Amino acid sequence: MTNEKTRTSVLQACLGKEQALTGLVEYSDDSIVSKTILDKPAGTVTLFAFDKGQKLSEHTAPYDALVQILDGRARLTIGGNDVEVSAGQVIVMPGNVPHAVCADERFKMLLTMIRA
Repeated sequence: MTNEKTRTSVLQACLGKEQALTGLVEYSDDSIVSKTILDKPAGTVTLFAFDKGQKLSEHTAPYDALVQILDGRARLTIGGNDVEVSAGQVIVMPGNVPHAVCADERFKMLLTMIRA
């Protein structure tokens, strides 16, 4: 139920109102925080805040995913290749290609996945 309340509050904060994306998700020590803005049959839009040292282990997703770095810098491994992205940059993680995310420093990102 808490996830539903969080999702609703983040969505409500954005409906018809401008918001600073970085202010919609906060860092938490030794954690990865995620907040879903939209979750529709066509796709999802999710904010993440990674504390330094946190990571998502290698996995695959069936759809392309657009990653926009909002704050800090991240190291992504896509298909075995390391790529560093920093605030203001975007990268697409192709569907069905193994990828991982590592926070060598704190960072925030917006993940947009379109199911098609």
